[in-house]
Formats: sequence, C-alpha cells, structure tokens
Amino acid sequence: MEQVNQQTLKSEFSIEGVGLHTGVHTRMTVQPASAGFGIKFQRVDLPGQPIMKADVDYVVDTSRGTTLEHNGARVCTVEHILSALTGMGIDNAMIQLTAEEIPIMDGSAKMFVDMIEKVGIEEQNAKRIYFSIDTNLTYVDEEKNVEMVATPSTDYKITTMIDFNSNVLGTQHAYIKGLKNYKKEISNCRTFCFLHEIEYLYSKNLIKGGDIDNAIVVVDRVLSDDELDKLAKLFNREKIEVKQEGILNNVKMHHTNEPARHKLLDIVGDLTLIGYPIKANIIAYRPGHKSNVAFAKKLKIISKRIRICWMCRFITPLNLLFLILIISQNYCHIATRFYWLTRLST
Repeated sequence: MEQVNQQTLKSEFSIEGVGLHTGVHTRMTVQPASAGFGIKFQRVDLPGQPIMKADVDYVVDTSRGTTLEHNGARVCTVEHILSALTGMGIDNAMIQLTAEEIPIMDGSAKMFVDMIEKVGIEEQNAKRIYFSIDTNLTYVDEEKNVEMVATPSTDYKITTMIDFNSNVLGTQHAYIKGLKNYKKEISNCRTFCFLHEIEYLYSKNLIKGGDIDNAIVVVDRVLSDDELDKLAKLFNREKIEVKQEGILNNVKMHHTNEPARHKLLDIVGDLTLIGYPIKANIIAYRPGHKSNVAFAKKLKIISKRIRICWMCRFITPLNLLFLILIISQNYCHIATRFYWLTRLST
C-alpha cells in the first residue's frame, strides 16, 4: 500500500564512527523535522553551524562517494545515510555532524536502518509530493560504458547491472520493486572495491578510514606472500588471507550479488538528492556516483518543469493581472526607497 503522508523520526538518534576517506571520527545525530522540511545537513563543528539541503545542485565531487558543499559547509559520503532514510520512508530529517564525512560503519546502510527502526517512524499531517514522469529519460556515458534509463511507473522500481570483467564477481544484477523490502534485501549490502584500486585510492588521499571490516575487497589476481604482508600492514592486521582469487580475508558475502545490490543502495541515496520520493522504473547499467548524480540532475530539471506546468493550471487572466500588480508595486517600493537613499547621501 502506498504511503500517502510524509514521515519523520519519532525521536533523534546518534551514531559514531570514522569517515571512509578522511579517517576522521564523526558523531552523527539524526533528528526529526517538520513536514515539508526535507532532508538537511548541519555542520555543528563549524562557526555558525551552517545548514545545507540535501540537493543535487550542491554536489561538488563524486570520486568514490558523493560530496556536497554549500553555505560554507562540506559533507562527504552522503549516499548511505540518504539511502537509509529514503529506504525507510523518511521524508524529513536534520542530520547533524561533528566533522565533514558521514561515518562509514560497516560499509552498508544497515546500522542506520537499525537505528531508524529503533527510534520509530512518525506519520505527519501533510501529503507526499511524488516525482513521476510520463516519458522515457536516458543518460549515457560512452567513455565509461554507463547507461541509465527512467521509464514511467506507478511504483519505484530499480534494476542495476554490473560487469567489471572480473572472474570473481562475474556479471551481476539486482532488482527491487518498491522500498518495502529495502531493509531485508538492500540495507546490509556493503561497499566494495578491487585490490588494484587500493594503492591508487591511497595515493589520492582517499580511504584513510578503509578497512576489511567496512568494505569488500575483491582480489582479481593471485597474491604473493610479500603482497599479503604488505596488505596486513596497510590494514593494521596481523595476517591477511585470501583464496587464489576471491575476497580479501575470505569475507563472506551477505548475498551472492551483494556488489550489484550495493550499487542499487547507492542509487537510492544519490537520487534522494532530487528532493522528492520517486515513482519511476530506473534501469542502470554499470552505474557509479558520477552517473547517478548526472542522472539526478536531469530528473530534477524535469521535476521543475512538471511543477511549473502544474502551477500554470491555476493561473487565470485575473490572477495573472493581480500578480503583475503585486510585482510592480514591490518594484516601485524598492525604487522609491533607493531614490530617497541616494538623495540623502548627496
């Protein structure tokens, strides 16, 4: 059954951990918010405690995560907490942070979902406004071999397909119809990377908080004993093990297609940045944060056009004349004030 009204948390919750890329310890507090508030971030560690809306227009970086920056504040790796909130049907919340990066926890959205469930969800006395489309929308990145498509639907459906030419992962896909099974099917799916990416990520000053406990590391070649020792030091472990080709430290997958499901988790989070719950069928081939954000921007442009068309239905000639009079009176008022200010200053 479709959720008609907006929802928020019954009470706030806090959670602590390190940021995946910064390695900095962060305390995150998620608070209830009034109807129509949306989802916003607040950097309580900065002067003035600036607030920033979770908005795709504020995305400044998508290299291994989605980063927002606005109003003197920067918030990194927002996708997992946004995915958890949307996946659990939360429309309105304030996310307070003591540092710039959301804690990575176990690399999934599970711990956030567990906390949302623990404090409870409250229905609000305001209708949800959904984003929907009446035509197909496509995004293609030929260089990265990425394609994303949105088609009309009365529900929120997502299909992800991945293919990294890896013998370990193979070709995978994941699918969800609606978000009622988000907790069970998607929330515990962890972020992943390939072993050959780790040194590059460290060289780019990323994954300072990375660990085999908060990410699945895919080993796509046979490692020597020296390489395993080097990895053990890197992850501050006594010993690192791996099958000839497999998952570092032989970490067990929650699902056989966990990487594809994590890509779906990321899409839910990144598309939250358009600002409305979605009714569309999303199909994504080889998606990543860059393509998710580019696609979200296209969706947001469409949503603006839809709202303008919806508002135009209520504009009559008399209403339009009244609006022009109000605008002209406001401008006259401003011009009059400007005139007297300039006269007094001479």
